[in-house]
Amino acid sequence: MSAEEINLDLNLDNKDVLAFVELLKKYELKNMGDLEQLYHIATNSCQSTESQKYVESYSRLRAFVEQSAPAYQAELSLVLYPILVQIYFKMISSESIEKARAFLKNNQSQLDGHHLTNLASLQHLFRPEDAAKSDYVSAMQTDKFGIRMCKDAYGLIMAHLQDPDQQLLADIAAKSLHFDVYEGMPRNKEQCLATSGSHIGEAKKQDNKKRVLFGVEKEPDLAAMLEEKNAAHMATTSAGGGNKRKSIKVSKSRKLEQDANVPPPGRIPLPALKDVDHLRQIQRLEDSGRQISLGRKQLPTALFYTIMNSNNGLTSAEISEDASMLACGLADGSVCIWSLTADKLLALKEAGELQRLHSAPEAMRACMLDESSGQKKRLLLGHKGPVYRVSFSPCQHLLVSCSEDCHIRLWSLQTWTCLVIYRGHVYPVWDVRFSPKGFYFVSCSYDKTARLWATNSHKSLRFFVGHLSDVDCVEFHPNTNYIATGSGDRTVRLWDVATAKSVRIMTGHKSSVMSLAFSNCGRFLASGSIDKNVIVWDVATGILVTTLVSHTHTVVALAFSRDNTMLATGGLGCRLALWDFKQIVLDYVSKMPNLCRDNNNIVGTKYLVNSYPSKETPFVTLRFSRQNLLLCVGYFKT
Repeated sequence: MSAEEINLDLNLDNKDVLAFVELLKKYELKNMGDLEQLYHIATNSCQSTESQKYVESYSRLRAFVEQSAPAYQAELSLVLYPILVQIYFKMISSESIEKARAFLKNNQSQLDGHHLTNLASLQHLFRPEDAAKSDYVSAMQTDKFGIRMCKDAYGLIMAHLQDPDQQLLADIAAKSLHFDVYEGMPRNKEQCLATSGSHIGEAKKQDNKKRVLFGVEKEPDLAAMLEEKNAAHMATTSAGGGNKRKSIKVSKSRKLEQDANVPPPGRIPLPALKDVDHLRQIQRLEDSGRQISLGRKQLPTALFYTIMNSNNGLTSAEISEDASMLACGLADGSVCIWSLTADKLLALKEAGELQRLHSAPEAMRACMLDESSGQKKRLLLGHKGPVYRVSFSPCQHLLVSCSEDCHIRLWSLQTWTCLVIYRGHVYPVWDVRFSPKGFYFVSCSYDKTARLWATNSHKSLRFFVGHLSDVDCVEFHPNTNYIATGSGDRTVRLWDVATAKSVRIMTGHKSSVMSLAFSNCGRFLASGSIDKNVIVWDVATGILVTTLVSHTHTVVALAFSRDNTMLATGGLGCRLALWDFKQIVLDYVSKMPNLCRDNNNIVGTKYLVNSYPSKETPFVTLRFSRQNLLLCVGYFKT
């Protein structure tokens, strides 16, 4: 091949060809091995030069942030972390591993402390293929990092990136950053930290635009329900023999004013209520009539159930809604259920005996149960791994449990046997919760999904997909139309059950979210995390209401009082904290007329009413009874 053909194929000018020939003469390169060596030297030189350009560009960016006006420094500094990570990826891709680690080591000290865990995981990246092994790295490579900035700060950073010397960083920003620009004053350091920490940065505006129907249907009128009950009883008695029954209907003579935020009836289909359901509802309303009003001057009475001799094998616990039963999941795969009252746990009579029964609904259950079968404790066996969560149905005839074996089991609390095994998750199932109205339950797993199930089908009805890491906890909204999930990606999401779409993404936790609880009014959501903090959110807007700081270990248990005045939190630090939730809401509502989403944050240490230590007993679950008695469950550490 002639020199002219070489020049044409490589699209080189004559000067480049002459320079190449002179180079061959200078180093006496005569064979292909020498040429390959020269190629590697040149390639490494180019890569080294590019890596150095990134280092210099980042240094200029950091200097720009440090030298900017103090009012804008907090928001401008938000770009440092995601750009540093993207530069690290660029260096790894070009196989400049040592330079990448040196770059990371020299610059990570200027970043906020909650980023250090993620940056430490980058040290295990040796090749671009290693990215798939880390949820965090995958998220940083595939999703744009959200940053909220005021208009002035955004103008400053864009002007800096338009400098020709910063073209490399401008390309990174265009590809990997998403800016939400707002009108108003810039946020300070504390306000910026409040909503940062997740794998995807701050939540984006479009993620929280949809309307949420957070309202809860008002309770029926108790007096009217009792009138219906008495009328049904009189009709049964006058019929003679007590064999004829009249259905109990909820009176509609007194129309209840419905909140505009309450979902329309039938939005989530539910089976029609039976007579026994109405009777149970009446009993619940009667119990609630004896409810104690709580506050700073009237703290709740707390009752602590301690599981002894568990050898640290207690993995979950749940108290039934009427506080009559306690269920515990254990590391050996078993589920233990205790009666918390004088009544024993009875089993159904034989089928032949049941066929001969003819009783009124209020007496039916008593007639169906075999008095001779009573026990104070029942053991349910079936799971092949630790049981991570148990949940009672509102009717308290059913229990669901989930396990490391990837299965969910539905148990009958009348026959004390497993009714259904639900399969679908492909990794351990961390949490499962019954709907407040029964029939539906929701689960979440290490496979990064949550699923909706029904007791009349063995197949999942909905898939909730969007988290970038495993979903650690899940909770039903009081009106059954939404579920909340907490994840290892450090976000809390709210999902519409009807559409399986995400309607809220809330960021602010600095580590995995491990517990969730809705207020009884449905407006607020509390989340607890490995970062030791509890955050209260307004689900109507997605706004962070306050961050509650008191715990010294992971917060795994949350409960709102029945009258929405107190919030109880417990964790692995063997300490119970009580918070003045009524005051939290009053302070938040008073600021609503002038509330700017980007300038609102309260570190709520002032809301702590009191905290109580336990004796070497971490908290596992909390529940307020219908009378506002605080029930706690934990295990004694051995």
